[in-house]
Amino acid sequence: MAKDRPAAQLDRELPDLPPELRWREWMRRIEAVLFASASPVPRDDLARVVGQGASVDLLVEDLAADLEGRAFEIAQVAGGWMFRTRATYAPAIRAAADVGDQLLDLSEFDVAVLAAIAYHQPITRDGLKDIFGKEISRDLIGRLHARGLIGTGPRSPRRGAPYTFVTTEQFLVAFGLESLRDLPDREQLVDAGVMGVPDQVVCSQQA
Repeated sequence: MAKDRPAAQLDRELPDLPPELRWREWMRRIEAVLFASASPVPRDDLARVVGQGASVDLLVEDLAADLEGRAFEIAQVAGGWMFRTRATYAPAIRAAADVGDQLLDLSEFDVAVLAAIAYHQPITRDGLKDIFGKEISRDLIGRLHARGLIGTGPRSPRRGAPYTFVTTEQFLVAFGLESLRDLPDREQLVDAGVMGVPDQVVCSQQA
């Protein structure tokens, strides 16, 4: 959400409504904001559309309960909330909807490289080479960049210092993580089908 955009004139408190209807209207406002946003909306932004002192967390909980049985749900990812289609409907979406640009289409090795970056960021290409025992192609790095899953990290001030790579908010969104603290351990990676990831990839979880 845009942080510098001036707040529109909005009656946040809704004093003329009875408490039950006021709460329901706050829920609908949160629903509208989440529906309109292409990225996770943090708590502070959602607080702009409800009464002062109203619990955004409880409103989101009630909205999530209200959506039970629907094809989409509220996911808490990347420090905020967003709407996400329930996983059970993924086959139907692939069969009928034009979502080609949204599919990650990552190979097992792509995911392993992402895991290495996530656990060791900021990391250079040489660092990735040390983990995997071979050069990581610029093409692979470019694909991960193009999908918004990684970005350029801090670089040493010395002349000629190599670029480093870090994961992005889109990485958290794509894998349903609220923060890097939610990264899985090695056993979870294996269970998820990320096979053959070297031990070094998951030896030190970042906070």
